[in-house]
Amino acid sequence: MSGLTQAMAAQMAGIALGHVARPYPYKMDHVLLDDGDARPPRALHPIFFGSFDWHSCVHGWWTLLTLRRLYPDMAEARAIAELADASFTAQKVAVERAYLDRPMSAGFERPYGWAWLLYLHLEATRHGDRDWGERLRPLADAFADRFRRYLAILTYPIRAGTHFNTAFALILSLQWARAFDADLAGLIREKAQGWFKGDEGAQAWEPSGDDFLSPTLTEAVLMQRVLGDGFDPWFAGFLPNRDQRRPETLFTPATVSDRSDGKIAHLDGLNLSRGWCWRLLGEPQVAQAHLDAAMPHLSGDYMGEHWLQSFALLALLNDI
Repeated sequence: MSGLTQAMAAQMAGIALGHVARPYPYKMDHVLLDDGDARPPRALHPIFFGSFDWHSCVHGWWTLLTLRRLYPDMAEARAIAELADASFTAQKVAVERAYLDRPMSAGFERPYGWAWLLYLHLEATRHGDRDWGERLRPLADAFADRFRRYLAILTYPIRAGTHFNTAFALILSLQWARAFDADLAGLIREKAQGWFKGDEGAQAWEPSGDDFLSPTLTEAVLMQRVLGDGFDPWFAGFLPNRDQRRPETLFTPATVSDRSDGKIAHLDGLNLSRGWCWRLLGEPQVAQAHLDAAMPHLSGDYMGEHWLQSFALLALLNDI
């Protein structure tokens, strides 16, 4: 761990416990085929009905399980376990799994929610006193199959700074695939190198107004994991003026003008995710500057509160 204390963990867990089972407000990724499809979120997603949207609920659960593992003696750990036991049941997992087979659900939460579900499953398997990993495995396998099919038809990577970003999804998914699916891990490495290995002289025209990911830095972190010993020369060509702190925008925390606006509040997440990336890429001072800009704002408005803890936790840990 790096910078995460038990007091911080307890505070973050309390916030996440307050939203993973909060049913409303909720933004659905749901295609209606007839009047019968107009059903409340809890009926469609009996596990991931909170946290404003499906993917945020998934990584809210990742946050809770991770904090429980790291600090099993904190008071919130028992509440996390009890809620997980009640949530990760075979019946509820089956309903979540069945939703993926609905007509026109092939693109549901692609690829961001897919990646976070795999990462949640990986974390669930680390809790030896519970069978949460076994319970969630059908969902993980379903999303792994979707990744295989998606990567086979994805001609170009998506370089947006939002949920559609390809590199971020592959970072999390590769972690899962290394443990559970060697073929998928190989496919991810192959596609990443085909898309990104030739990139050099990144201009870093970012951030956009609702980014919560850095297209430039997430690509670099993915390639760090894919290239191994070949990463340093690739990175030197990708950001050739890094020593001069250029492009300047990559080294400067984003300004957040209105945290009640859900899209503008994304920029707090950008600062957190950049902090995560810069730490992994060997720039601790730059990482800290970004964290300092965002960490005071993890709560206070639900537009950020329902998801920012996950990115703060990524930035504070050393295990990815």
